[in-house]
Amino acid sequence: MQTNQSPQNLLVAVLGNRNSGKSYTWNTLFESTVKTGKRERKLSFGKTEHTWVYLVSGSSEERQAYVGDLIKVKNPRIVLCSIQYVAHAMKTFNYFADRGYTMYVHWLNPGWDDQGGYRDEHQLGPQILSMHSMFGLRSGQEDPSARVDEMRAFIYGWAKDQGLTHG
Repeated sequence: MQTNQSPQNLLVAVLGNRNSGKSYTWNTLFESTVKTGKRERKLSFGKTEHTWVYLVSGSSEERQAYVGDLIKVKNPRIVLCSIQYVAHAMKTFNYFADRGYTMYVHWLNPGWDDQGGYRDEHQLGPQILSMHSMFGLRSGQEDPSARVDEMRAFIYGWAKDQGLTHG
């Protein structure tokens, strides 16, 4: 249940069709192949600073699982999450909204395997924007470096503001 307080948690989500580049985004961010883990992992900012994040790579929608069952850490402050572009993706967004997460969302449209851009037939954009969120369209067919750098800078600024950076 949301309160009137400022959210104290962050969801960084990559939304897209199957094979759009969601996992590739996380692999680029961590500079290695990563998968959903059982604990938080270190996300580095340069050589000296880092923060702790929980990664859900491989969307709950594709796995046909509830996102809350995939998160094995109690109340992670920063969650990185792949979300498949399907109508019931709102269950995942609502999970985070109900727990007071600010949402920073990159919609990969077109995705790596898409023939071109596509309309928001499920109206996810307006629903996400009605929550405490930032929502942006990014191409999954371009080199991910610029969008990953943007994502890293956002996480760094948010984590720094919350006193969650170390090093």
